[in-house]
Amino acid sequence: MVVLQPSLTNFKRLCNAHGHELLYHPASIDDISRDSNRSRRERTLARLDQYTRLQTGPVCPWNTPGISANDACDNEILYALERNAAHALVTEDQGLHRKARDRGLSERVYFIQSADDWLRRLHEPGDVQLPNISDVELHALADQLDGTFFDSIRGDYSGFDDWFQRKAREGRRAWVYRDGANTTISAICIYTVQTDESITDDGTVLEGDALKLCTFKVGDSARGRKIGELFLRAAFQYATNHQCESIFLHANDEQQIHLKKLIEDFGFRYEGLYQGDGVYVKAHPVDPPALTMDPFQYVRMYYPHYMCGEDVQKFLVPILPEFHDILFPDYQSPGRALPNGHPQRHVGNAIKLAYLCNTLSKRPRPGDIVLFYRSHDMRALTTLGVVEKYVWSDSADEIARIVSRRTVYSDRQIEEMAETETKVMLFRLICHFDNPLSYADLKRMRVVRGPIQSITNISDESFSRIHRTTER
Repeated sequence: MVVLQPSLTNFKRLCNAHGHELLYHPASIDDISRDSNRSRRERTLARLDQYTRLQTGPVCPWNTPGISANDACDNEILYALERNAAHALVTEDQGLHRKARDRGLSERVYFIQSADDWLRRLHEPGDVQLPNISDVELHALADQLDGTFFDSIRGDYSGFDDWFQRKAREGRRAWVYRDGANTTISAICIYTVQTDESITDDGTVLEGDALKLCTFKVGDSARGRKIGELFLRAAFQYATNHQCESIFLHANDEQQIHLKKLIEDFGFRYEGLYQGDGVYVKAHPVDPPALTMDPFQYVRMYYPHYMCGEDVQKFLVPILPEFHDILFPDYQSPGRALPNGHPQRHVGNAIKLAYLCNTLSKRPRPGDIVLFYRSHDMRALTTLGVVEKYVWSDSADEIARIVSRRTVYSDRQIEEMAETETKVMLFRLICHFDNPLSYADLKRMRVVRGPIQSITNISDESFSRIHRTTER
């Protein structure tokens, strides 16, 4: 709790400063009252006076005879969230997070650090910088093993220090994140490539080369900043460059609920147990699998591969330079790309992003392809993504909730856009083009005839010409 206190304090400050009402559900009183520790129970009940009691609503239909008192309380709280009695639920209760995921409510349930990050990005965007990760050799980190971050890893991995020293001597590498100007490590992902490896207690073998993420740890101070997503982006890029057919890692299902939720959203599937931990594997084929399935589910399972057949719509999406810089901070214009060995090669932004606009188009669907056209200065296609969700609203509160985990927009920008119906596109970044296509190129190739001023549908043939040109 000590680590979380600064985030909790700042979260409450932001709520008070910007008019977000903090509520508690009446069911929480029953839950707290069952605490056998009298002094803790009384302290917790006393703290409820700081918040507003949520008005009692309809009886939860999920509660059936024989259900435990704890499960009944959790259901009451989640049912209130489903009924939109509140915008979001903030809790450190991992059981509630698991139940929210089962009910399809996980996108509205936050840990304190994540909720604090959401509000900071909405209300204090100037104070938020998207993080960078570096690729380093393990031996370069040996002088930091005595820090508190590695103490937390020792609690998860018996004999970690000896293992670390052995792997450092072997030349193993890691992706690391350092918090701001602080040189202290806040997150690490140690990785290696293994061939025909037996990965479970019952002898399951991953044939061919597989990228193993040996230690995947994001500290509490870095939680909510999409560091895990950045590590996965680095892993997908590395596996692609080295033609690894699989990516796998071990996760403790009880202790690493954050990690499990993240990797399952990117196509990792439970394969079995290894010494008490779950083994999760993602298929990462070198060539795109020829499968008939939902286009968005395809990109979830086989990212960075995506479907681009005739049934998939393709769109040009204009974006102003200032928003392009915010949305794609790692974009390198031609001639400025970093070499493979550069320590900031994996400077990044997340894979899951949000784009807002006031276009009239309501055509994009999940799985469709979007090609971002940077207007004004470059006047060129730079980036390809795949739509995850496309909705519209004129409610600033609703828009902020939809983009909460991906927003690069401030509350002021959202409110200004919501004065007219705003389209919200949640998408997954696939790649930036090594050879961006200029507006002149697009006209020459007969992809467009005039200025690109709103989301524009293009033909499958036009996309094929773009694809061939950008891949050269």
